[in-house]
Amino acid sequence: MGEAAYNIHVNGVLHCRVRYSQLLGLHEQLRKEYGANVVPAFPPKKIFTLTPAEVEQRREQLEKYMQAVRQDPTLGGSETFNSFLRKAQQETQQIPTEEVVLEVLLSNGQKVKVTILTSDQTEDVLEAVASKLDLPDDLVGYFSLFLVRETKDGAFSFVRKLQEFELPYVSVTSLHNPEFRIILRKSYWDSAYDDDVMEHRVGLNLLYAQTVSDIEHGWILVNKEQLRQLKSLQEKVSKKEFIRLAQTLKYYGYLKFDPCVTDFPEKGCHVVVSAGNNELNFQVRLPNEQIKEGSFKVTRMRCWRVTSSVPMSNGPSGSSPGKSEVKLELAFEYLMSKDRLQWVTITSPQAIMLSICLQSMVDELMVKKSGGSIRKMFRRRMNGALRRSDSQQADSPDASREPMAKLSSKLTSVSLRGISHSSSANDVGTNDFHGNYAFEGIGDEDL
Repeated sequence: MGEAAYNIHVNGVLHCRVRYSQLLGLHEQLRKEYGANVVPAFPPKKIFTLTPAEVEQRREQLEKYMQAVRQDPTLGGSETFNSFLRKAQQETQQIPTEEVVLEVLLSNGQKVKVTILTSDQTEDVLEAVASKLDLPDDLVGYFSLFLVRETKDGAFSFVRKLQEFELPYVSVTSLHNPEFRIILRKSYWDSAYDDDVMEHRVGLNLLYAQTVSDIEHGWILVNKEQLRQLKSLQEKVSKKEFIRLAQTLKYYGYLKFDPCVTDFPEKGCHVVVSAGNNELNFQVRLPNEQIKEGSFKVTRMRCWRVTSSVPMSNGPSGSSPGKSEVKLELAFEYLMSKDRLQWVTITSPQAIMLSICLQSMVDELMVKKSGGSIRKMFRRRMNGALRRSDSQQADSPDASREPMAKLSSKLTSVSLRGISHSSSANDVGTNDFHGNYAFEGIGDEDL
């Protein structure tokens, strides 16, 4: 009987398949680079064949090990760890390293074809796209690549921002579905940074195309008079003026998510969530069909967590756990009033993307709060050097409350599932906390 293999699920999606010996190799490499006192303990080797109970125990230990590594700001952000995940992803999908043409969409539907290697990581692909477009190096960090799913009306449903531990070509082709595409969009929240981007012709064109697209898809709220003014500016090809007018409109710079379900103000309410302007905006349909709108400021979220769970399989005993639908939830603890914190839950397949949005808002806020430069932050991010410690310089949350782990947003959840398991009942759901270092208490004047 061969060595047991494990499915590694990252953010609720099967990322790669690894064996104990591969994980042991990663552990030894991390110890060599960072020292035994930094790297967590690794499940020991066993001489004899493992019993089913021991196999399950080892899986749990390996999962805890992987969680501990990726939660450590040094280890989780290391090239050793990220390259291990990238290599394992490529090997699992059995895609050889070769030159390929990858199609990346722009917001206006234009396709940019770049020649890359199948083994190129996210930063390499982003730089290849920027180079093809003649986008200057100092503006590359203002943009990111996103995995999206095209909807029937030509709009996009966001799956996630592509991260440094994955290979974009492998990520999109392994889904075996032409609806999944990679799109280039701006990756910052504060519209003040539009000025930096608009300094250059290519940056201006990309921002203009994204703004036009967001208006056409109804993401930005426009009345008849504003629409008339925008159309007039479009006809004159006054791109900067068009963007300036759009900046004054409701939901400019927001990402709109697919309709989902929330427990606020009561369980089972249908909601459309938009992320932007350092908040999550809710448009909730109440049971009486009334629509209520409200916003949750990121600075009043004490923490949040993403939970992924795999329901019991109703299929035959041989059905694959990888095929089971993962239920994803984002829950955040919100300061409703001076002394009242309340958990609000969103059940959505896009929970990971929502969490990534919240974390990037916090990063941006903390850089501004500490008087840092957003350009430097983007440059550090492009060099793979941005850690939570760079952005979270504020005091940590009240120590008297339950402890919140400082987590990297890259791997919101990692779980290992034994491939030999016949039922998904043995799969492990993960539950991760993000302490929010931009959290602010509410003063009396706010109430």
